[in-house]
Amino acid sequence: MRSLVTREFELVVVGAGPAGLAAAVSAAESGIYTAIIDDNPEIGGQIWRGASEASGPEAAGWLRRFRKRNIALYCEAHVFHRNEQGLLFAETPQETLCFKFKKLVLATGARERFLPFPGWTLPNVMGAGGLQALVKSGLPVAGKRVVVAGSGPLLLAVAAYLKQHGAEIPLICEQAPRRALLRFSVSLALHPEKVAQALQLRRVLKDVPFVPNSWPVRALGQDRLEAVVISRKGVSEAVACDYLACGFHLVPNIELAALLGCKIRNGLVCVDAFQQTSVPGILCAGEPTGIGGLELALIEGEIAGLVVAGRKAAAEELFGARRRYQRFARSLERAFSPRSELKQLPDDGAIVCRCEDVTFAQLKKYCSWRAAKLHTRCGMGPCQGRVCGAAAEFLFGWQPDSVRPPVFPVNIESLSAISGEQQ
Repeated sequence: MRSLVTREFELVVVGAGPAGLAAAVSAAESGIYTAIIDDNPEIGGQIWRGASEASGPEAAGWLRRFRKRNIALYCEAHVFHRNEQGLLFAETPQETLCFKFKKLVLATGARERFLPFPGWTLPNVMGAGGLQALVKSGLPVAGKRVVVAGSGPLLLAVAAYLKQHGAEIPLICEQAPRRALLRFSVSLALHPEKVAQALQLRRVLKDVPFVPNSWPVRALGQDRLEAVVISRKGVSEAVACDYLACGFHLVPNIELAALLGCKIRNGLVCVDAFQQTSVPGILCAGEPTGIGGLELALIEGEIAGLVVAGRKAAAEELFGARRRYQRFARSLERAFSPRSELKQLPDDGAIVCRCEDVTFAQLKKYCSWRAAKLHTRCGMGPCQGRVCGAAAEFLFGWQPDSVRPPVFPVNIESLSAISGEQQ
C-alpha cells in the first residue's frame, strides 16, 4: 500500500525543459525555495534530453546554474491530480507525492501532432521527435532508411540527428507550400542565431532532398513498415524505408493548466505580461503559451522565475527580447499550419484513436468531442486524448470541453493514498 509523502516549497515548477529550468533557476538564485517536477528520467525536456555539458553551451550554462542551487528535483514524477486546497499530487515509481506551494509555474512543454492516414499504426511508423528520443536512448539506426515527413523545423533537426547517427535519409517531406517557406525564411533575417542554426542543418543535410508540398498518404507493410506512399507535388510515389519519422508540428500541453482552472484561448494558456495566468499564484511559460522555440521558452521561464521572486523590474528588462521571439513564433505558426488537404488523408478504416481502436468512419457520425467519447470511447484510453484529441480537432473542428483527473493513468494505490487529503 502506498503512503502519501508531503513536500512543501515556496515555488513548484512543473516541467524540467528549458522554460522550467529557467524559471526554477531564476527564482532559486533569488533565494526562493524551489522544486522542479518532470515526468522524464532526467532534466532537459525533449530538446535538452539528458542535459549535460555536451548538450551545447546554452544548455551547459543553465545546467551549471541549476546545480549551484538547492533546487529539489523530482524526475519520473507524473502530476495527475489537484484538490480544492490547491495541492498537487504526483506519482513516481516509488511513491505518491503531495506538493504544497505558494507559487506554481507550469512549463509543461508540447507534444507532436499526429494526423491519421492508412497504415500509420504500423510498427516503425513513429513521431519524428519520438524516433529521435529513442535513438538518444540507444536505438541503433545506422544503415536504416528513414523517411522524415510532416511539418515544422523539427523535421530538419531530427533528420540531421539521425543522419549523424548513420541513418540514410531518402527525403524530407514538408507539407507547407514553398511560398510559405520562403516567407518564413525572410522572417529569419531578424534572428541571426536562427539563420546560423538553419545553415548548420543544411550543411549536414546537403545531399538529402527536401521537398515542400509533400506528405505521407499511406504506410505499406505486413507486420511492420516496408514503404511509405508520398504525395509529392500532387503525384504519388512509394519510397522503401525501415522507419517513417512523421509529425505535423507541435501541440501545447495545456491539460494541467486547464485542470487548475487557468483561462485557455485558442488552445493556449492565457498569460499577462508577467507570465501570470488567470489563477492567482499560477504562472505559465514556454510552449503552453504558444509554440515559439527554445529562446522564447527560456525568456518566458526566466521572466516567470523573476516575478515569483518579486523582481518585476528585472523581468521587464526581458520584455523586448520576448517580443522579438514572439514575432518569430507567429511566423512559425503561419508557415507550418497544417493545410486543409491533410483532412482527406484518413479513409473510413483508418484508426484515429489508437488506444481504443476507433476508426475515422466511426467518428464522422458525430458532431462533438463529447458525443464521440460517449459513443466510441475515443480519447478515453491511456493517452487520455493526447494523440487523437489534436487529430480530431484538426479533422472535425472539435474542442475538448473538459479535463478530468487523473490527468495521467496512475496506480489505484495512488488514488487511494490521496483520498484523505481531498476530504
